[in-house]
Amino acid sequence: MSAKGRVVVRWVRSAIGFNRKQRATLVGLGLKRLHQTVELEDTPAVRGMIDKVIHLVVVEGD
Repeated sequence: MSAKGRVVVRWVRSAIGFNRKQRATLVGLGLKRLHQTVELEDTPAVRGMIDKVIHLVVVEGD
């Protein structure tokens, strides 16, 4: 985590070939492009979304 209560997520693998719910989860996390990085609040809801697409993203500094 970069700061207290924050988590940094980077999209590293294409969502092609995965179901629409996983693509929608990436959008919900604020990711629009491959290799984009976003900083989000570290909440149970965000952690749950990350767990659903952990094979497509990297949590940096965690």
